[in-house]
Amino acid sequence: MILAAMLLVVGACAKKEPAPQTKVETPSGNNSVVETPSGDLAPLDKRVKILIAEDGAASGAGFYIAKEKGYFEDYNIEVAFADFANSDDMLPALAAGEVDIAGGVSTASFFNAIAQGIDVRIIADKGHNMPGKSYFSFVIGNHMVDEIKDYADMRGKRIGVSSRNSIDGYIYEEMLKHAGLTEEDVEYVHMADFGSMLGAIDAGTIDVALNIEPLIAQGIANGFHVRFGDTTDYAPESQIAMVLASPKFMGEEEISLRFMAAYLKGVRDYNDAFFKGQGKEEIVDIMVKHTALKDHSLWDRVFVTGLDPNGKMFVDDIKKQYNTYKANGAILGDIDFDKAVDTSLTEKAVEVIGVYE
Repeated sequence: MILAAMLLVVGACAKKEPAPQTKVETPSGNNSVVETPSGDLAPLDKRVKILIAEDGAASGAGFYIAKEKGYFEDYNIEVAFADFANSDDMLPALAAGEVDIAGGVSTASFFNAIAQGIDVRIIADKGHNMPGKSYFSFVIGNHMVDEIKDYADMRGKRIGVSSRNSIDGYIYEEMLKHAGLTEEDVEYVHMADFGSMLGAIDAGTIDVALNIEPLIAQGIANGFHVRFGDTTDYAPESQIAMVLASPKFMGEEEISLRFMAAYLKGVRDYNDAFFKGQGKEEIVDIMVKHTALKDHSLWDRVFVTGLDPNGKMFVDDIKKQYNTYKANGAILGDIDFDKAVDTSLTEKAVEVIGVYE
């Protein structure tokens, strides 16, 4: 649901500089010159196609940008996107190697699948909240602006949340702890559709909602609600989405390493654009092409997804979410996180392309 709510789109290929040439030692001992358009690793000898399970979510920015700017092409990699109706269908396909890469969101069903034997690897960051600019956060209705001044003021209020035992429910529970409230102190209102929260909060059917961009910005523009606080006030390191890989893909290091290097280059362009203001127009064009958010001007008002330029995840928070769902009785079985979380590929890619400061 979170990914679907964040759909976006763009196109515009960057002009590439002339490919640098690097001397390499051939097996016969003679020096030869090969083109390394990437500036680091030589392209693969044979063209490879990588299938990514991605539904146009904003958190897939690294994939879209790397594709449009030719970073995958530099390594002789072709990428294609496959849309799955839900993660229940995606995860088995990923484990079987039918899909190489996918985006996963923290839910009890996701962890249950791994606990029950679906073999996938959690390898890199694909979405977290930026401090003070959370793209997934609480809003309050205009009728509550004089009444709710602090989180504790949500006592007795009707709070719309899209799901429990998911990242939504996790953030909701963390907010209640921060506010010193219990489940009995508030009225939980289940609203599976983020869009329906806009009308409900405007009509006063609910007082508070845990919503997501771009609906937060759109709701503010239409006078439905106002932002309240920031998710990083009480869940500063919440890992919302992760890049997942099949075991087969992880075993093909020549391919997977180049893929990850290209992906991180795309993520770095994303960070340069939205957090440093460098080349933003081009990146917004790409996001408009590949996602459902087609309004260029709205990109200046939304709080965008956080994507770590070095691919780092909040691994401790992933484990904390798992333990929260398990304590709620939503998970059956255990997970070997030493196996499920594998950051080795991302770390090797950073060694190749350098650390982004």
